[in-house]
Amino acid sequence: MSIAASELTLGLLAGGRASRLGGLDKAWLQRDGVAQVLRLSRLYAPRVAQVLVSANRDLPRYAAAGLNAFADATPELGPLGGLDALATACATPWLFTVPVDAVTLDDRLLPALIAAQNGQGAYAIDDDGVQPLFALWPLAPLRRALSEALPQRRLAVRALQARLGMAGLRLDGLRFGNLNTPDDLAAAGFQADSRADPERCDPPPDRR
Repeated sequence: MSIAASELTLGLLAGGRASRLGGLDKAWLQRDGVAQVLRLSRLYAPRVAQVLVSANRDLPRYAAAGLNAFADATPELGPLGGLDALATACATPWLFTVPVDAVTLDDRLLPALIAAQNGQGAYAIDDDGVQPLFALWPLAPLRRALSEALPQRRLAVRALQARLGMAGLRLDGLRFGNLNTPDDLAAAGFQADSRADPERCDPPPDRR
């Protein structure tokens, strides 16, 4: 089952507090002068109909960069709160999610998830193990599952994916990486000073 770009939304998960990074906003950490949220947006914008960001602070900054960012409706729900915000704003049948601190992405990821999803969605497994937030979600079932799970505070992402029947897809030889500690930042070449990139990240045209 193929999925066209017009049926896809990229949802960047950027709502965490980064407590182990002293509260730095991972979305705006820079490598080679480009903020992480802009790098990922630009990478996938040609392949999707819209780009959305789940963020819980500094929303005007996203708007100034041409990005549509949404805060969680209910605080303290972790990744499912971000998923809920993205699913509410999503206007396509499929939602492709990526954590904003993904250090390494591969051209295989999105096509491989599309090939594996079989109508029920799929999530990635890299060399470090299961990566449930690198995932392709069918929007209508996701919204229904969230409406049941969130009031009951059933917040485990993998449990939600199991209820949806999503497929796990192994991508050998790939590590997405993340930015959780100062050592992670240094190893990946990121800078904490995050306000140097003046470029606007225009959203892709609406292809629906």
